[in-house]
Amino acid sequence: MAKLLLKLQRYFRRKPVRFFTLLALYLAAGSLVFLHSGFSGEPTVPGSPRSPAAAEGPGLPYLGVMQLSRGFKAAATIPARRHGPWFKSTSKEPSERGKPRDSGGPRSRALRGRSGREKEEDRARYIGCYEDNTRRRTLRGMSFFDYKKMTVFRCQDNCAERGYLYAGLEFGAECYCGHKIQASNASESECNMECKGERSNTCGGVNRLSIYRLELAQESARRYGSAIFRGCFRRPENVSIALPTSQLMLNMSVDKCVDFCTEKEFPLAALAGTTCRCGFPSTLFPLHEREDEQLCAHKCAAEEFESCGSAEFLLVYQTQVQDNRCMDRRFLPSRAKQLVALASFPGAGNTWARHLIELATGFYTGSYYFDGSLYNKGFKGERDHWRSGRTICIKTHESGQKEIESFDSAILLIRNPYKALMAEFNRKYGGHIGFAAHAHWKGKEWPEFVANYAPWWATHTLDWLRYGKKVLVVHFEDLKRDLFVQLQRMVALLGVPACEDRLLCVEGQKDGNFKRSGLRKLEYDPYTAEMRKAISGYIRTVDAALRLRNLSGVPEDYFPR
Repeated sequence: MAKLLLKLQRYFRRKPVRFFTLLALYLAAGSLVFLHSGFSGEPTVPGSPRSPAAAEGPGLPYLGVMQLSRGFKAAATIPARRHGPWFKSTSKEPSERGKPRDSGGPRSRALRGRSGREKEEDRARYIGCYEDNTRRRTLRGMSFFDYKKMTVFRCQDNCAERGYLYAGLEFGAECYCGHKIQASNASESECNMECKGERSNTCGGVNRLSIYRLELAQESARRYGSAIFRGCFRRPENVSIALPTSQLMLNMSVDKCVDFCTEKEFPLAALAGTTCRCGFPSTLFPLHEREDEQLCAHKCAAEEFESCGSAEFLLVYQTQVQDNRCMDRRFLPSRAKQLVALASFPGAGNTWARHLIELATGFYTGSYYFDGSLYNKGFKGERDHWRSGRTICIKTHESGQKEIESFDSAILLIRNPYKALMAEFNRKYGGHIGFAAHAHWKGKEWPEFVANYAPWWATHTLDWLRYGKKVLVVHFEDLKRDLFVQLQRMVALLGVPACEDRLLCVEGQKDGNFKRSGLRKLEYDPYTAEMRKAISGYIRTVDAALRLRNLSGVPEDYFPR
């Protein structure tokens, strides 16, 4: 055998071309065998049990847009589109607009839709069925489609999250958002298509929108194009000082006033009937006392569906101009004598709190760790050693006596554990502003995560209350609800004089670069009854510990209803 191999070796040394030819043929034959084995199963036919469209087991990913026959017999032969549920489109083929499947007639469907609308009254008010056009949309804001799970609430929630005034549903599966309705009314009988995600409700029709006015839209984030709606406010006493630039506009509209103030480089645009005023948030005009929006509900001369305020009640928008009064940041001019911790459980909003503190004080914050992504986003204190003394406070998630006693004082940020656990799970598997995949929530990762992290949420707070030398407790929910007051408390502990105009500037720049979008909310509650029972016990323990130290307990919304 050895002699034979030796002869072959000598032969191929003399004939290298033949050797490489045989090697190429061998590899080609192997590839053909592999490809054949890959196609040797049954052919996949749309609609068959082996088809991806038909197989919807719990372990398979949800693709969002499913195959639709829409009345065509040959539709079963069309391969399923693989766009996700957030696929956007600006046009629809007329051939797809077949008649919807009838299930009880227009009258019964309208009755079901009306009962569904009554349930939505607390967050939105149904205002009617409207015409729509694929070339010129009735609602021209954000839009998304979901041909399997669209519901009225889902559309309303997503439009409200973005701050829009109106939410419209069309063709059973399409959601459109906007600030004004730019079309005529249609007959209610023409909005006759059931929602894909809830058969008991109506989601428009063919080129027809079921439109809702969002009564509980997040006013602080309501957008008009590139501007953010701030609310209706009473005219300040020294209006010419509070809002120093103004212009008379007989054909007033929100667009014109916002554009004017943007051009003049002011962050606020205030509509006062036929006068547009521009300025900054200040002690003269702090934007803290809102009035009822009906007091500002005076139609614009140039736009029928817009409000332009009045001489006494101003409708205020925040433009895209950055308020630079709070954007300068630097390291401390001299080494800090005390180390102040910004302590929190992971997912409790520590990065957001750092952003607010840096804007409010003008000094960088440090960290017990190093995160390159945060450094690249502008947290320049991230690279400094936490004991350097060059930063105003130090982020930490640590607990335990030794670590806590390393600090002279602390701001302890506490967040609802149900929200904090989900936020940290998203960060762990999706990054600072990303989201965990569906498979992670449904797999073993989520139960294991809750089992390990939920007890830590309680022990983290208990340790800081026990071993911390001077601890200021701030609840994340209170910071969101009343940012100005809570930020004043935090800045006072840090020993920096609180400049009121600077704090007002922070309110306008509060989101920063690490706000996770609300558009990808889970469609289900990830917490089991067993998880909730354990977490409720941890909440009660923390609540008792806070009250024992004469502090206010946890907010009421920590306890599940």
